[in-house]
Amino acid sequence: MTPITLAVVALFLLIAMILLRVPVAIALGLVGYVGYAILEGWTRAGLILGAAPIELAQAYTFSVVPLFTLMGAVAAVSGLSGDLFRAANAVMRGTRGSLAVAAIFASGLFGAICGSSVATALTMSRVSVPEMLRGGYSPAFAAGSVAAGGTLGILIPPSLILMIYAIIAQLSVAQLFAAALIPGLFLMVFYAAIALFLGSRAGPAKPPPVPPLLPSLARIWHVVLLFTATIGGIYAGVFTPTEAAAVGALGAIVLALVTRRAGLSMLASTALETVRLVATVIFIVMASTIFSYFIVQTGLSNAVSEGMRNAGFGPIGIIVLLCVIYIALGCFLEGIAMILITVPIVLPLILSLGYDPVWFGVLLVILIEIGLITPPVGMNLFVIRAVSPELKVTDIYFGALPFLLAPLALIALMVAWPQLVLWLPSLLE
Repeated sequence: MTPITLAVVALFLLIAMILLRVPVAIALGLVGYVGYAILEGWTRAGLILGAAPIELAQAYTFSVVPLFTLMGAVAAVSGLSGDLFRAANAVMRGTRGSLAVAAIFASGLFGAICGSSVATALTMSRVSVPEMLRGGYSPAFAAGSVAAGGTLGILIPPSLILMIYAIIAQLSVAQLFAAALIPGLFLMVFYAAIALFLGSRAGPAKPPPVPPLLPSLARIWHVVLLFTATIGGIYAGVFTPTEAAAVGALGAIVLALVTRRAGLSMLASTALETVRLVATVIFIVMASTIFSYFIVQTGLSNAVSEGMRNAGFGPIGIIVLLCVIYIALGCFLEGIAMILITVPIVLPLILSLGYDPVWFGVLLVILIEIGLITPPVGMNLFVIRAVSPELKVTDIYFGALPFLLAPLALIALMVAWPQLVLWLPSLLE
């Protein structure tokens, strides 16, 4: 069996194991270790197995993951989502579909201190879906707007997915955060435009009552302060991403205690949940390192690059093909798994075509967002169903479909105008 054939068989085996609900870390590590042993022998495979934890422990940039994760977890239990939704609703007062637009804007703001799409969809659906249903919105419209808004949690920085991509691709976290900000804002506006259009056709004729504007805006001062101190500190050059993550985590805890939104027992359970999540991510990243070594040894990346060139695909054609592949994978695989499986193979191809890896990272996150609201495995759809069991699965599926136009339009804009992504990072250099 040639190394290329072995790599292809390993990929199919890996995807099959994940679909059979084998934990991603075990699937990646086992396939990578056995594949490397077949190529180079069990002794060298053992050395790689021992080197992966050391390599990750020495990666200073990885420390941003637990710190930003803790900040988002504290924000989630502090009830900030309700304040954000009420503030956004007050701003959008008087328009049909205002609650749906408010849910999208509030999701974007919550994503700016959370970093997780699933957590954003979970917290926002608890607040906004009941309000929309009481306001006369159709179940499909309510679920679709929250599902779409939830995807902003992994694009607007800080983003757990972007941090993992930075580690795998060995890129600057600050550069990726800067690159994702403007596309994230564009996507939020695109989602809101779709919600306004749908609301003008299907929203309630009489907008529901809204809270007063100024008091509602005043209640989100802590969100503005937290975002300014962390992400603003990175952009201004005051903090490194790791320092900003530490400031953000400490700030979230202090604000939760000062505003009495969370007690010590709740913060302790939040810290424990953060440890569990980060431990899972650490094992997955270690396993992906072993898998990456195996893929590099097989030469699959070079073979894929040569094969696409020989097939006559131009750079734009290859990007379109990759988008189709990622959208198809997103129907069945979770976002982190998609990154860890595909980046070692696809990134060398992207570099050989002259595309910026930071630009590709943002594109990859947007494609993962599409998977989050695409049946049959869209995680945001299942989260909303779990929080709002009165909603039908078909309503959630059909409600999310119109919002898929927004990320597709953003991808087309990014391909036609790469500076949409690269302009802000260039200011940090």
